[in-house]
Amino acid sequence: MARKIEKIVLAYSGGLDTSIILKWLEETYECEVVTFTADLGQGEELEPARVKAAMFGVKDVRIVDLREEFVRDFIFPMLRANTLYEGQYLLGSSIARPLIAKHLVAIAKEIGADVVAHGATGKGNDQVRFELAVNALDPSIKIIAPWRQWNIRSRTQLLEYAEKHRIPVPSDKRGEAPFSIDANLLHTSTEGKILENPAEVAPDHIYRRTIDPVDAPEAPEIVTIGFESGDPVAVNGKAMTPAALLTELNELGGRHGIGRLDLVENRFIGMKSRGVYETPGGAILLAAHRGIESITLDRAASHLKDEIMPRYAEMIYNGFWFAPEREMLQALIDRSQVCVSGEVAMRLYKGSASVISRTSPSSLYSSDLVSFEESSIAYDHHDAEGFIKLNGLRLKSWAVRNIR
Repeated sequence: MARKIEKIVLAYSGGLDTSIILKWLEETYECEVVTFTADLGQGEELEPARVKAAMFGVKDVRIVDLREEFVRDFIFPMLRANTLYEGQYLLGSSIARPLIAKHLVAIAKEIGADVVAHGATGKGNDQVRFELAVNALDPSIKIIAPWRQWNIRSRTQLLEYAEKHRIPVPSDKRGEAPFSIDANLLHTSTEGKILENPAEVAPDHIYRRTIDPVDAPEAPEIVTIGFESGDPVAVNGKAMTPAALLTELNELGGRHGIGRLDLVENRFIGMKSRGVYETPGGAILLAAHRGIESITLDRAASHLKDEIMPRYAEMIYNGFWFAPEREMLQALIDRSQVCVSGEVAMRLYKGSASVISRTSPSSLYSSDLVSFEESSIAYDHHDAEGFIKLNGLRLKSWAVRNIR
């Protein structure tokens, strides 16, 4: 006979779905449920989550400010790799899940719970990300995923359950299913409704963090970003904490319409999904980081980073943040960043973030070497002749074979 569950730690947003899940867990397992709400800079008042959890009789309500840890230990390491999933997506949702899972496990250990629960659906990527992270951090912890276990199969049934158990249903949650929105300091994502048809144009009202580039200021804005060992540390000469820096760049990028993306992506579980993403600060940092790397990274090192980036991005997207292969690649990436320090000037203008200058005390760029004028550095133009001949040797052999 299975041992009775005594405590469950639930990843709790305070929204309708996780409120219903909270009640279902209490009803189904007849045990104490501890709620954990992560403050990742989603821009919403989190105190209502505490009030709502207490209303359901939860005695231990955890709301933890993780903004600095999120940016410092998860977003910045990812940005060192110039990470983009499928060449476009800055992984705003993907990178948040391992951090939430980390604290779910930590709380479970603290209170002696051996079960955690999440509200991810059975069709999405998040269920995979949460559970792979928990598996990697503590394989003894069991996981409850209500969307894969209960008998609720439709939105109508979900609302009926809420009505039956007197769970408040906001007016915007009634009727047609609302947009599915995820937000944190790195991004805002919107899915569902009209966006489920990739032929439909995304309506303007879904954008929450960025102005339409068409309506952005007519004058460009120049911003400088300082880097140390691959991480941004200052904006316009002012040193900032990681979370404060990303917040500042989100504001700058948002008012210039930077970081919008309408993407049809390939989910890990096998289906295609369309989402609209807004990542203003992240888009600026990606361009700036590539700018500082352009003068501080060796050519072969830079190209190697570009080769491994898609694999690294796929690991994060698929939920393998705590896997050994991701940690191995992270060590390689971090070693490449030792001399990636300096300052980059960016022009923000109507949806674009463009590098216009870059300086570094560790620069590999030599004006003397590339100049068309006579160089003081020893470079014999005649050396290029042998270099070209050796590289052309195999092409000559190939061409002779083809002519025959």
